[in-house]
Amino acid sequence: MASVVENHHSSRECDVLIVGAGASGLMCAIHAGRRGLKVMVMEKGPKPGLKILVSGGGRCNFTNLWADPEDHYLSENQHFCISAMRRYPVSEFIDMVNAHGIGYHEKKLGQLFCDHSAQDIVAMLLNEAEQVGVDIRLNSEVSQIVPDAGGFRVSVTPGKAAEASCAYVVSAPQVVLASGGLSLPKIASDLAYRTARELNMSIVSPSPALVPLTWNNVDKADFADLSGVSVECEVSCGGQSFRENLLFTHRGLSGPAILQASSYWQPKAGVFIDLLPHFDLLTELEIARHQRGKSRLSAILKGALPNRLVDAVSGTWFEDTAVAQMSSQQCEAVAEQFHRWCFRPGGTEGYRTAEVTLGGISTAEFSSKTFEAKRCKGLYAIGEALDVTGWLGGYNFQWAWASGYCCAQHL
Repeated sequence: MASVVENHHSSRECDVLIVGAGASGLMCAIHAGRRGLKVMVMEKGPKPGLKILVSGGGRCNFTNLWADPEDHYLSENQHFCISAMRRYPVSEFIDMVNAHGIGYHEKKLGQLFCDHSAQDIVAMLLNEAEQVGVDIRLNSEVSQIVPDAGGFRVSVTPGKAAEASCAYVVSAPQVVLASGGLSLPKIASDLAYRTARELNMSIVSPSPALVPLTWNNVDKADFADLSGVSVECEVSCGGQSFRENLLFTHRGLSGPAILQASSYWQPKAGVFIDLLPHFDLLTELEIARHQRGKSRLSAILKGALPNRLVDAVSGTWFEDTAVAQMSSQQCEAVAEQFHRWCFRPGGTEGYRTAEVTLGGISTAEFSSKTFEAKRCKGLYAIGEALDVTGWLGGYNFQWAWASGYCCAQHL
C-alpha cells in the first residue's frame, strides 16, 4: 500500500502537491511518481478513493469500451477532452487492471465493472502509488492555495475538530487540483472552485448531473405510488435520446435513461419519454380493433407495460373501453400519449444523489495538453474539477484516468 497517514503537523517540501486522493488525483500521483517526482497527496477524508468505493453499486464501473471523447462528454468546449482521451485510451487502463489480476465483466453498453469489489481498483491504485513512493495524507483538508515566490503556499487543516489548532502550511512548486466537484456533499469539496475564484478564473456554473428528476405537484399525485416500477423506455431531452431503463420512485423518476437525460435537462423544460420504444402501439391497436374488438384497452396495454403503470394512468391518459369502440383518432391519441409522454420535472434530487457535477472551472483557463493554468504557472486542474462531464457508464472515470495521466507527463 502507498504511504498513507492520517494527518501531518509540520511543513514539508515536495515536487508536486495533489489535492484529492480520488480517481484523477491518484492516477496523477502514480504517473508523476513514475517520472521520479516527490509527490504528496492531501485528502480531506478518512480514506482514499471514497467515490470509487461507492461507485457502481460498490463494484466500480471503472471505464467504458465506447469512451469516445467526441460523443460522450459535455463541456462549453467540446474539444477540450479529445487530446487527453486520445493519449490515454481505454485500453491503457484495462492493461493496468489486467496486470493486477482484477476480474471484471462488461455489464451492458460497454460498461466494465469489477467482478468482486470497487476496493480492488482502490487497492490497485494504492499499490501503484506505493511503488513510486507517493505520500498520501488522510484527514488533511486543504483550506487555501496561495501563489508564492516560485510556487504555492498550501494551508492544511487536520480533519478532526480537536486538532483544528494544528493547521500547517506546505510549500510546493506545483499544485494539482484534483478535488472533484460538488456531488455527494458528505465527501465533496468546493476547493477547486474557491481557488479558481480567488485567482479570477472563470467558472461554468456547476449543477447536479446524472441525477434523478423529481415530480411536479400534479404528477406526484398520479405516480408516486408507482415506486419500484421499472420499464425500458427511450428518454429524449436537449437533443439527445437514451434508450435504457426508467425507474419510478416516491420522489420522481430515476434509472439510467433518466440519469443520462438529466445532464441535458434545463429547468422548466419538458422531457419526452417513449414508454414503448420496442412496440408500435398504434398499429397494435388498429389490429386489435379488427381482430380482438372485445378486448379492453387496458388489457392490450398490460401486454406491453407493467400492470401498475397501466392502472395508474387509466382514466387520465385513456378511458378503458373495448378497443372496437375506439375511433382512429382515439387510437392515435392513446399511442401519442404512451410514445411521447411529456414529463415536466419539478427539479432534480440535487447533489445529494448526483453522480457527478455538470460545469466547473472553465476549460478556457487551462491547456488541454498539460492541464496547467494559462494565467497561473504551476497550478493544474484535472478530473471533475474542470468543466468536462461524461455520460453515465464509466465515462467520467475514463476522463479522470486520462486527465490525471496526461497532467503527470508535464509536471
